[in-house]
Amino acid sequence: MRAFIVGEIDHPPALTTISDCTPGPGELLVRNKACGLNFADLLMIRGKYQDTPTAPFTLGMEVGGIVEALGPGVTGPAPGTRVAVFGGSGGLADLGVYPADRAVALPDPVDFETAAALQIAYGTSHVALEHKARLKPGETLVVLGAAGGVGLTAVELGHLMGATVIAVARGEDKLAIAGAAGADHLIDADAPDLRDQIRALGSTDVVYDAVGGDLFRAAFRAMKPEGRILVIGHASGDVPQIPANHLLVKNIDVLGFYWGGYLKFRPEIVTQSLTTLFRWAAEGRIKPHISHVLPLERAQEGLDLLKTRASTGKVVITL
Repeated sequence: MRAFIVGEIDHPPALTTISDCTPGPGELLVRNKACGLNFADLLMIRGKYQDTPTAPFTLGMEVGGIVEALGPGVTGPAPGTRVAVFGGSGGLADLGVYPADRAVALPDPVDFETAAALQIAYGTSHVALEHKARLKPGETLVVLGAAGGVGLTAVELGHLMGATVIAVARGEDKLAIAGAAGADHLIDADAPDLRDQIRALGSTDVVYDAVGGDLFRAAFRAMKPEGRILVIGHASGDVPQIPANHLLVKNIDVLGFYWGGYLKFRPEIVTQSLTTLFRWAAEGRIKPHISHVLPLERAQEGLDLLKTRASTGKVVITL
């Protein structure tokens, strides 16, 4: 089978032919049909991601595909079932072996590209906003990096959950995408007065931050008392330091959030969330924005799109 493999950390991955894989106890074999790319794939290549496998390994964290076979002791999903699986790796290959308890059956209207694009981006935003930040209808939500892979889903879900959404992104084109996803107010990330612009809109109850750096610092200073700021990532490369005295004075909560971590200590939160999200997708209430769909032979091109921030929403590789 074909696989896009990292043979050695900090070396370019390559499309290689390897032996077919076989599921072990508690696992299932999936014929991968589509795989969503993520910023974490770039970090894995460099060995900088918290869950980087030991090299050599196959890239690709989230897939949509068809169950081919079950390992010993596994009762389902049955072979032939269309599923979505977050495997953490292994998705950029013709076949993948994954823990059976991570597989979620796909409703008929949901295609494989949607399954591959939805899991991490929408799952991250859904669990972060609902479970961690306890976002309520009528509250104000600021989304930093609002046209990115996860930021765009935070805009869409925040709107769906009844919040007033302020989208912060760089440039008119990306702001237009955030507006189409349901943002009520649009602010250019290059604006020198981001804090003042947010305050002029009434300040914010929740900040969703996948960027860090100066945007974090500006939004942090525009929060209401008892506001909650979600630390999703630091795509800017600048990890901001948090003045603890400001937390005290304004009773602000800073909430670290890593979606994949829940698979280790509360996996039911992830599977329940994905079941809800796939139902919403089947009902047409949410639709992942996929800017590029490329074949496996062009997987490196897809990673380059992420690296240069030339994509909006998701990049999906088909097999």
